[in-house]
Amino acid sequence: MVDVAWSLDGKIALVTGASSGIGSHFSRVLARHGAAVVLAARRVDKLNDVVNSIIREGGKAFAVEMDVSSSESVDAAFAIIANQVGVVDILINNAGVSGDAVQLSDVSLDDWDFVMNTNLRGAWIVAKEASRRLVDAGKSGSIVNISSIYGLREGVFKLPYNISKAGVAQLTKTMAAEFSKSKRAIRVNALCPGFFDTELNSEFVNSDYGKKYISKTPAGRLGKLKELDGPLLLLVSEAGSFLNGVLLPVDGGHVIQPV
Repeated sequence: MVDVAWSLDGKIALVTGASSGIGSHFSRVLARHGAAVVLAARRVDKLNDVVNSIIREGGKAFAVEMDVSSSESVDAAFAIIANQVGVVDILINNAGVSGDAVQLSDVSLDDWDFVMNTNLRGAWIVAKEASRRLVDAGKSGSIVNISSIYGLREGVFKLPYNISKAGVAQLTKTMAAEFSKSKRAIRVNALCPGFFDTELNSEFVNSDYGKKYISKTPAGRLGKLKELDGPLLLLVSEAGSFLNGVLLPVDGGHVIQPV
């Protein structure tokens, strides 16, 4: 018998950046565990394949247009979601970009703004609107922000990305602390993935340098997307009901690698 604490039956989950990679994978995982999943991205047409595959498997899903860096776009998307299915119980704040891999002295203002507006400003805008609607509805909920191991430790040639993900980590802890202090039943945690082969970092992990780097990490390999399933479900379900303000690395021990 499946433990009902892991079930997401009756829950509405929103996944941003859901058209590919981790976002697409998470959408399928949440649907398989009973959630009605709203997939969000800037281009709805890129979401159709994922939505259709979820429906073919017997799940519930629909797509909504959302540019996380635009408060107007986020507000409009949440209004559509409210009309279609109701208040979002679970938010997977996943939309993100990596930016150019350059030395800090070569980072352009445009690249800085591009990364920060999506990864940090966007995460804040979406989390703010999701939590506001939960509070207004008097509902409990779970927000999972997607940070990175580079939100927990330093890395070269990725200054805007590192700082944006460190900001997401601090956003997570601050939101969790504020909701706890005000006795709001909203848990806020973060997943901090290590290296997985996704569109975001495919060029690096498949390069000769990337392969050599990965081989020297404690696990000696890339993570498999299915290895994120358990941590994700723990943070969003009643199985993890006593977890709040957690920054959870899923990285094969990368962040504890000795110098």
